[in-house]
Amino acid sequence: MMEEFKQFAMRGNVVDLAVGVIIGSAFGRIVDSLVQDVIMPPVGRLFGGLDFANYYIPLNGQVTGLALVEAKKGGAVIAYGNFLTILLNFIILAFIIFQMVRLMNRLRRRVSPEETAKAPATPEDVVLLREIRDALVTNSAAKK
Repeated sequence: MMEEFKQFAMRGNVVDLAVGVIIGSAFGRIVDSLVQDVIMPPVGRLFGGLDFANYYIPLNGQVTGLALVEAKKGGAVIAYGNFLTILLNFIILAFIIFQMVRLMNRLRRRVSPEETAKAPATPEDVVLLREIRDALVTNSAAKK
């Protein structure tokens, strides 16, 4: 069983998947930082100068001026600002992935016609058989 597991774990697909997950996680952190540290501060300033992630609706009578962490300590809240930040993060990440897939598809289309345009080389035995056939046709036509 251990040998089978070792073969499974060392397959190219599993290693590729692990590398993809690690890179995806790092890329997600970059996009998260872009949204929280670069995009949301100006958006928050447009909406009153507060940290956009701290917008919430109190459900237990908390004061709305508290930070989200403090408001959650006082009871349940609807943290719509945090939700909108995460939603924007997702939209940016999805758009970037869409652009990457679109680029890969475009590159595949460019490579694909060149490969299909080239006819595969005729095997040598087929060429020899064609020459024999043509010689036989020529000899039978000459005898008539």
